[in-house]
Amino acid sequence: MELRAELLKSIWHAFTSLDVGESGKVSKSQLKVLSHNLCTTLCIGHDKQALEQHFRDDDDGPVSSQGYMPYLNTYILDKAVEGTFKKEEVDRLCWTLCSTKNYHPERHGSSALSKNDAFHLWCLFNFLSEDKYPLVLMPEEVEYLIKKICSAMSVELNSVDIEDYISQNAMQSGVNAWAFLDLMNSGMVTRGVDRDSVTMAIEEVYGEIVGNTLKEGYLWKKGHLRRNWTERWFSLKVSTLAYYTCEDRKECKGVIELDQNCCVEVLSDREGKRCMFCVKTLSKTYEMSAPDTKQRQEWTTAIQTSIRLCVEGKTSLHRELKLRRRELREERERRRAAKEEELRRLRLLQDEREQRLAELEVLQEAQRQAQATQQQEEQRRRQQHEQLQRALQEQLLEAEEARANMQVEMAAKEAEAERQRQRIRELEAMQTQLEQALRLEVRARQDEEAYRRTQARLLVEEEEKMKALLTLQEEQEEFIVRTQREKQELRLEMESKSKALEEAQQQLEKVRATRYRVDQDIAAAQRKLRQASTSVKHWNIQMNRLMHPIGPGERRSSVGGTPSPATRAPSLKDSGLRLSQKHVEKEQDRRLSRTCSEGDARLVEGSGLSNQDTRLPVQTQNGSLESTN
Repeated sequence: MELRAELLKSIWHAFTSLDVGESGKVSKSQLKVLSHNLCTTLCIGHDKQALEQHFRDDDDGPVSSQGYMPYLNTYILDKAVEGTFKKEEVDRLCWTLCSTKNYHPERHGSSALSKNDAFHLWCLFNFLSEDKYPLVLMPEEVEYLIKKICSAMSVELNSVDIEDYISQNAMQSGVNAWAFLDLMNSGMVTRGVDRDSVTMAIEEVYGEIVGNTLKEGYLWKKGHLRRNWTERWFSLKVSTLAYYTCEDRKECKGVIELDQNCCVEVLSDREGKRCMFCVKTLSKTYEMSAPDTKQRQEWTTAIQTSIRLCVEGKTSLHRELKLRRRELREERERRRAAKEEELRRLRLLQDEREQRLAELEVLQEAQRQAQATQQQEEQRRRQQHEQLQRALQEQLLEAEEARANMQVEMAAKEAEAERQRQRIRELEAMQTQLEQALRLEVRARQDEEAYRRTQARLLVEEEEKMKALLTLQEEQEEFIVRTQREKQELRLEMESKSKALEEAQQQLEKVRATRYRVDQDIAAAQRKLRQASTSVKHWNIQMNRLMHPIGPGERRSSVGGTPSPATRAPSLKDSGLRLSQKHVEKEQDRRLSRTCSEGDARLVEGSGLSNQDTRLPVQTQNGSLESTN
C-alpha cells in the first residue's frame, strides 16, 4: 500500500501535466501513451484494448482523474509486483512529463539547480507531501527538508527568511512542488555555496530519505578467513548492512542480514584498532572499527534503529518520522483549536460578566439617584406641607397657580432626569471605549517591549560579531608580521648558506689542487719504484751469478800434459748453498718492503688518500712486480 501511494503521487503529477486546459480531464490518446509507458517501466504487459473497453460507455471526449483511477488500479497497479521494477524509473518518467510544463529554471539564471538535482528534490517533495490531492508540502515539512539539506552542506539555515517567503506568497496552507523548486532556485538556501556541494547534499538527503539509507561511510572490517583489517564502504538500510570496496558501490563484498536475533556491542581497543564494535548474528560476528568515538556511536545507534524497525515490521525510518511529525502537527492543531475555543468562551464570559457588572452599577446608581431624589422630594414635600399648613389660608387663593407651577416643575425635573440618564449612558459607552483603548495600549506596549528586546539581542549579537571580526583582524596582522619575520630569517639563513657554499667551493678547489700535486708525487714515486725494481732484478742476476763460483782448475790442463781429474763444483742443490740463497732473498725482500711502506706512508700523508686508493708495485720471490694496497 505504501508503494502504491508513492506511485500514485508521481502519476498524479504526470496526469495533471497532461491537463493542458486545466479542466481536470485528459484525452484518451494521451492516457494511452501514459499507460503504455507506465506498463513498460513497471515491467508488466500492456493491454492496448483495455482502456477502450473500460471507457466504452463513455464518449470520445477527455477522461477525468476520477474516471482514470479505476482503470489505473485494475489494469496497471494491481499487476505491478514490488521488486520487479525500479521506482526511480517511474518517477523519472513522470518527472519528464510534468517538468516540461511546470518547471522553468531559466527564470533564475545561473543560480538554478541542475535537472538531476531538481528531480531529486521533486522526489523528496512527493515522499514528504500529504496523502491528499492536490499534493502540498506543509511549511513545517519544508523547513525540515531544507534543514536536512543545509546540514548536509554544513550551512546554518535562517528560518526567518523561509517563514517570510512562505507568508509573502500566502503558502501557510501548503506549498506545491513547483513553488518549492522556485524557493530552492531563488538562492535563499544555496546562496554562497558552490553547485557541487549543493548536488552532493541533495544526493545525500535523497539517498537517506527516498533511498531508505540510514547511514553510509567507511569502516575498517576484520576478515573471517585471513583475519586482516580492510577498509570498506558500508551502507545501512532497514534489515540489511551491505559493504563494498569503495563508495561507488559497484562491487559488493557482502551483505549482513539484520533481524530480531542480531545485536550490536561496543568492543575495547585491540590489535592496533580503536573505536571498535561488532554486529552479532546467529551464524557470525562481524568486527568493525570506526574513525572516532562519535562515528562509532552514530553507527551503533543507526544499526539498533534498523533492528528495531525490522522487528516492528516497518520498512522506512523517514516514513515513520513523517507520520510522527504529522501526528504532532495534528495534535498541535487540535490543541490550538481547543485553546482558541477556550479563549473565545472565556472572552464571551468576560464580556457577559462585564456587561452584567455595568448593568448592576447602572441599576445601583439609578437606585441611589432615585433614593436621593425621593429623599429630596420627601423633604421638599414635607417643607411644602408645613408651609401649606402654616399658610393654608394664604395659599388657598393661589392653589391653582401653585398647582400649575408644580406641574411645570415636575416636567422640568423629568426632563432633567432624562438628561441625566442619557449622560449616564454616554459615560458607560465612553468607559467601554476607554477600556478597549487601554487594552490596545497594553498590547502595543507589550509588542514594543518585545521589539526592544529583539533589537537589544540583535545589537548584542552585532557587537559580538564585531569583536570576533576585530580579533580575526588582529590575528591576521600578527600572522602577517610573523610571516615577514620568518621571511627575513629565511633570507638571512640563505645568505649564510650561500657564503658557506662559496667557502666550501674554495676549499674544494684547494683540495683539488693538493690532489693534483699528490698525484704528481705518486707518479714520481712509481717511477722510482720501477727503477728500484729494475735494480733488484739486476741484483738478483748478480746474486745468481755469484751463487755459481768457478772451481779451481776447471779450464786448466795438468803440467805434464796429462789431464788431472776434475774437481766437482758445489751445486745449488747443496743444503748450505740453498739456505744461503734463501737468506739473501729474504733480506732483500725485507729491505724492499720497508722502503715501499715508508714511501706509501709519505704519499698517504701528503695526498690525504686512503690505503684502499694507493696501490704500489712489490717484488715477489720470483723477481716479478705486483701491485699491493
